[in-house]
This record gives sequence, C-alpha cells and structure tokens, in this order.
Amino acid sequence: MPRMLDVSDEVRAEIGDEEADRLLAGENTPGSYDCTSCRTPGDSEQERTSTVLFIGDETAVLAFAHATCLPSQIVQVTEDQLQGAVRSISGDSADLGPSKVVPEQAVLGVTSGLVLIAGELHPALVVEPTAPIARPGTDGVNGDEFLPLLVEQGFTPLSAIDAPPAVLHGWSVLLAVGQLHAVLQPGPSGGQPVAWWQAHQPLQVTESWRAAANKHQQVLMFAAPVGSIGRQPREDLLRDALDKAAANGRLVAAAMPLAGV
Repeated sequence: MPRMLDVSDEVRAEIGDEEADRLLAGENTPGSYDCTSCRTPGDSEQERTSTVLFIGDETAVLAFAHATCLPSQIVQVTEDQLQGAVRSISGDSADLGPSKVVPEQAVLGVTSGLVLIAGELHPALVVEPTAPIARPGTDGVNGDEFLPLLVEQGFTPLSAIDAPPAVLHGWSVLLAVGQLHAVLQPGPSGGQPVAWWQAHQPLQVTESWRAAANKHQQVLMFAAPVGSIGRQPREDLLRDALDKAAANGRLVAAAMPLAGV
C-alpha cells in the first residue's frame, strides 16, 4: 500500500529522485515510526507523514514526523551538535548509506491552545523539545539544561497554573495575517529582536485562539523538557499534561506581548 508520505522538493533534491520514489512506494519506509518532533507513535499508512532529513558534515539521516507536527524539510546539523548526541539507526529512520547515524538533534515542538486560568481563557503556546538540550559549548553530560537556560532568560518556574505568568520584557510572539510565525527574543547588545523559534511554515491558529490573543494582546508561553507533555489531541488533555508537569517541577512560563497583526 502506498504510504501517506510527504517528500518536499528540497528533500527530494538532496536524496535524489530514485530514493524519493522508493520512499513514496513504501519500499524503504517503516509503516510505524516514532515522530521525530513529538516522539509519539505514527503510522505512515494511516496518517500523513513528513520526511525530515537531518544533514551534518559527515552524517545524514531521514527521519519521519506527523505532518501535523512538522512539514517535510531539511534540518542542518553541525558536527559539534552531534557530539554526545548520536545513536544507532532505529526503526523510525531510513539509512541513507553505510556508516550513517542518527543525530539526536533537538527540534522545538510548538503547540497552540487555549488555557483556562481564573475563569478566563488565555492563548498559549506550549514548547517541548524532541531531545535533551545541552548548554552551549558543552557535551551534554550534565543532563537536560532546557529549563535552567530559560529561567536564566527570565522565565518563571511554575508549581501550579493558577495565575498568568509575569510578562517577559523584550520577548514577543509574531502573529501575522492570523498565522503564527515566530517567538522573538532580545537581540545581542540590545539590538533588533531575533527569532528564538521560527516556524518553517506559518502555523495556522484557531479563530478562538486569535480572538483571545487580540483581547489580551499577549500570549502565554509554557515550556517543558522532552517527555513532559507529548502530543495531546485535545485542549483538556493538554491542560492535564501541563498541570502534571507543573506539579512535578518541570514547567516554566512567561507572558509575551504580540508582535505583528
């Protein structure tokens, strides 16, 4: 059965037409896989699946993701990023040649949803990386530094979601023409803001989310380390996962004003 597989033009150009056609024919694609974005199971025979090609100086691997999590794309990886973050080929990746390995390259998964706080709905973004985050310049042996790095930037650790978090000055959420484009952080030395996270393709948000964002003129951003939230199909389940992460000391948050229209 042909797979419900998306192979972008840039991925096809990199792997070649023959390999792309083999993937689309199901010859070199696992039916089931673990999504490289949210790390939950997927099935390329039952749901649309994106091919995500990780490329380093000496390594290349084709991984798979739910099309709702990531579009088919190329992710450039430096060899420094690969140090201490390489594992053997597993069932959710396609080998592109001998001695190829899979980088455990972290991708920031971003989910939008409405969060009820003190009887009022707030627009929220939930950020969870797909792998542990190492402190820049280290090999990652000290464990996941995602939350400590964000706390150093001004994010607030939460033990419960009972009030909106404080505004993080200098950060903003770029919303344009009703689509989510980026999360911006202060530029170096007080310069122009730069993208902390940028959508490969603008993300659609619901009318109710956009209305809440326009009402409050800000967005709440919650962040948790890999494995804390997962891919939740409904907002009530997302809220349950956020509450659990907060209770376990695995959630930080900040409010950010809107940038754009």
